[in-house]
This record gives sequence, C-alpha cells and structure tokens, in this order.
Amino acid sequence: MAQLNFTLDTEILKGLFTLEGRDRAMAKVMEAVLNQVLDAQLTEQIGADPYERTDERCAYRNGHRMRQMKTRVGTLELLIPRLRNGQFSTDLFHRYQRSEQALVLAMMEMVINGVSTRKVENITEELCGTSFSKSTVSKLCESLDPIVEDFRNRPLEKHYPFVIVDAIYVKVRENKRVRSKGLLIAIGVNHEGYREVIGFAAADSESETSWNNFFQSLKERRLTNVDIVVSDAHKGLMKAIKRQFQGAAWQRCQTHFSRNILDNCPKSIQPEIKERLRLLYDAANETIAREQLSTMFEDYNDKASKAMKILEEGFDDIISVLNLPLKYRKRLRTSNSIERLNQEIRRRERVIRIFPNEASLIRLIGALLMEHDEKWSSGRKYLEMDQYFQSLKEKPHHKNDKNADVA
Repeated sequence: MAQLNFTLDTEILKGLFTLEGRDRAMAKVMEAVLNQVLDAQLTEQIGADPYERTDERCAYRNGHRMRQMKTRVGTLELLIPRLRNGQFSTDLFHRYQRSEQALVLAMMEMVINGVSTRKVENITEELCGTSFSKSTVSKLCESLDPIVEDFRNRPLEKHYPFVIVDAIYVKVRENKRVRSKGLLIAIGVNHEGYREVIGFAAADSESETSWNNFFQSLKERRLTNVDIVVSDAHKGLMKAIKRQFQGAAWQRCQTHFSRNILDNCPKSIQPEIKERLRLLYDAANETIAREQLSTMFEDYNDKASKAMKILEEGFDDIISVLNLPLKYRKRLRTSNSIERLNQEIRRRERVIRIFPNEASLIRLIGALLMEHDEKWSSGRKYLEMDQYFQSLKEKPHHKNDKNADVA
C-alpha cells in the first residue's frame, strides 16, 4: 500500500493551537489526508505510480474533479481522480453516506421528540459545520411518510376485545389560515394482553360523522368482536360508538364523569362526594353499586340536585366494567391510558405550536405513535387475558359475531 506523506505549513500549525482557527486548520489537515488516501487508492487500482511504466498498469490518470464533503470541522474540498479508460471507485463516500444517513435519522428523531426545526438548524450548524434550514429538515422528514402510512393502514389481524378512544385538538395551517384540527386516536388491548395504537386520523371536528368515518376505517382494516369501548361522553362520539359497535358495551370514563359531578356540587361537599364516588366505582358487583347510588341520592339530592341527576342518568354507563373480572376493571374504567399518550403528544405539539399542514401532523405524530406502539409491544403485557376468556366461556349466551359491519 502507498505511504501517505504531507507537510503542515506555518498557517495550519498556528491554527491548530488557537481556538478560533482550530476547526479550519483541522479541515485542512483532513483535506490533505483524504486527498492522499484517494490518490493512494487510485495508484492501487491502476497498478502504477504517476509516470511509472509497468506491465501491471491497467488504466491511465485523467485529472480530477472537485467534490465537497461536509464534516463537523467544516466543508472539505476533495479531489476525486478520473480515469481515461475506466471508472475510479472508492468506499470513502459510501462510508460518508452512511454517516450522513445517520445524521438525517438523528435530525428526524429530534423533530419527532419535540425539538423545533429552528433548534435542529442550530444543532447541525454546531455539530457539522453547516446548517440545514427549516425547510430542508422538514423535507427530510417527508421520508417518514410511507413508513407512517404503512403503520396507519396495516391490517388489524389480531383480536382486540378492549378499545379506548379519545381526541386531542392541535393547530394546523390550512388555506393560509390557522385552524383547530382534531386528532382522533384509538388504542386496543389485543387478545395477548398487549396495547397497540390501532388507528389515528385528523378531522375537522369531533362530530358523529368524523367518528363514524374513523370507526368504519378501523372495521375495514378488520377490527371486529370488540367487547367494550372506553371513552368520554362527547355526544358525537357516543352516537358513533352505538352505531359502529353494536353489541359492544360502552364504558364511560369515570375520571371525566367524576369531574362533571364535582363541577356541579357545592365546594363544601366535594371531598365527601369524591370519596362516595370512589366507593361506588370500587363496588364488587352491580347490586352493591346500585345500593351506593341509592344512598348517595338520599344523602345529597337536596344539597346537590343537579349533580345527583347527572349521576343517576350516567350510572349504567359508568359501571359497564363491573361485568368484567375484577383484575380488568381498574385499567378499563377510565381512559387514563390514552390520556397519558395525549400528554406525550402535547409535549411535542407545544414545541411545534402550529403544524404547517395536515400531512406534517400525521407524519410527526404518527411517528411518535409508532414509537409508543413498539414500546408497548416489546414491553410488559398490559393485561393478562386468561381470566377474561375464561369468563366468556362461563357466560351462557356469549356470541362470537359481535360488531358485524353496520350497513
């Protein structure tokens, strides 16, 4: 192999020992080293040094062409050899491309994890000696689109007896105006006991039509035999659940329900009402829960008549989980699991503030949801499902054809 030889001039040596000129001096050193590496590779491929006559020669030099390489210490100007009767090959740039791809992936990950594109621009300037503009970073992130779409539209081949749904509102720029968009999200607990993000979509509002379309898309991806759907009591959502999941039970989120009750109580009795609601939620069965309802109504109807009316009207919807074995009730009586996911979305969304378009919303939040889905699928089971399936066998009139598609 050819030996590399180069000398450092006075300017480079001086720069190496000063804070201001160190990066530029290092860039010059790297240029010299890499250009000699390229010349050495050329000599090996040709089989002869410059002007050397030998029978082993297989090609002739034909000058150089300039190519830039961006590195942490700055932009290098490299001289790529040319051959008169062949193509010069080097793995130097293949290795660089791998590093460049790693940088691109790192930038994408920064954006997904809540670093603004402006900050990414500053970080890449600091690390690479060059800046990537906001538009460049955004364009690079577009390579996520097919990956997110594959995840979003994948067939739901497992059985998901438990489904939890919610919506979160974000700001999106559309037709030169900033609009509020709903991001509809559904997570499911599959028959093995793992959580999955089974669907998400952007919508103009939480209307019945929006939720109908969303649920229909899940069913078209083979979501069937849902046993219980957990959500808050948004009217459009409630109607869509009844229409699209006939035969499934609806569990109204007890956390949202409690807030509604307490908001309609005098502050003086809120602590005791909260404790009585806790006892009602923890009832061993429906009979005991109804007894709790009756005593609460007797004790507080005069003091908080509106709250007691809300409790009476919503009672059947908040105790649906009592038909499940005890170990499943705590995690399925609220939408807290999806609320925690919403908090992660909010953390990223606060940095971005306004999504430039709907595609960017789906892209970035979709990548975040994919990340959580992977964590869930490779982590601990959310629920052990043996008792649930055993309880189904013990029910006298259990059917396996729940939630057939509604015409």
